[in-house]
Parts: sequence; structure tokens; C-alpha cells
Amino acid sequence: MSDYDLRPGGSLKLKGVAEGGIVKKKKKKSRQKQESEQERERTRDLLFREDAEALKNSLPASGTNSPAPGASSDRKTDAEKRFEEAQRRRLAERVAKLANKTHKDRVSEFNAHLESLSEHHDIPKVGPG
Repeated sequence: MSDYDLRPGGSLKLKGVAEGGIVKKKKKKSRQKQESEQERERTRDLLFREDAEALKNSLPASGTNSPAPGASSDRKTDAEKRFEEAQRRRLAERVAKLANKTHKDRVSEFNAHLESLSEHHDIPKVGPG
């Protein structure tokens, strides 16, 4: 007989090998890694608390829940500020353009766009006739 035992409905088993197969040792985490992870968590919690306190202190006394306008933009570069302002302007223009059109205008514009497309985009006829 060969070194292999063929069993129906099961995988190939080697003779003379323990039933469990290969057992790998689990790697232990070093104490340095555990300590560094704990230190990172402590600093993260500390920074979170400081940010929460700073946000709470920067809120206006009028009782509104919105953050102060300059609080979040303090950390942004000039380019980021200009980019966000341009995005706001574009969004306002888009909203204004859509608000001026009626449904009828939008449908007629869409139909004109579909008519300008080539026949390549048409739905092909399937079947006889």
C-alpha cells in the first residue's frame, strides 16, 4: 500500500502523521508593542479631549450649535480655503440655474440632447418585424 490513504468524501491524509496536521505556534506580542499601543491610545484620548474642550470654548455664547466660522479653517492652507470657496460658488450657481428652469424646460432640453446623439446609442430592434 502507498503512503497515502484515500478516503471517500475527505481530503488526502498522510499515514503516520498526527490527525491535527501541522500546528503553528502563535506569535506573542512584545511588551514594547503593547506599551506603545497603550501610549498611542492615551495620547489620542488626550488630543480628543483637548479638541472637544477647544471646540466647546470657541462656541459663541448665543447658544447656537454651529461651530465658530474661523475655528475649522485655522488649520487650512490658503489654497484649501480658495478651493472650498470656489466649490461653494459653483454649487450656488448650479442651484440657481436649476431653480430657474421648470420641469417642462428640463424635459425639452433632455429631449434635444437625445436627438443630438448618433444612432449608435439607439436601442436595437430585436425579433422579426
